[in-house]
Amino acid sequence: MGGNILCGVKHFLVYTALRIAIFVAVYAVLLGIAASLGAGRDSYIWLLVGAAVISAALSMKLLAKQREQLALSVQQRAERASAKFEEMKSAEDAD
Repeated sequence: MGGNILCGVKHFLVYTALRIAIFVAVYAVLLGIAASLGAGRDSYIWLLVGAAVISAALSMKLLAKQREQLALSVQQRAERASAKFEEMKSAEDAD
């Protein structure tokens, strides 16, 4: 049972790390473009917003496999928890 929990945590960490990496990469590219165009410091917030939107779109396409693995591990954990709850509930009813 412990291995399944660690596998779920692994899927979460991998997916999250990849999302952060994509965001940082997109932000770096946008920052480079803005710097080459001579944008001022007030444009940093818009670069962050743009990086968030672009990285979200890229993540939807590029990380579909990792997102499915994460969703499957969450679903399996929820099913195990539900089964354990039902088992405890039926044992309580038997008493």
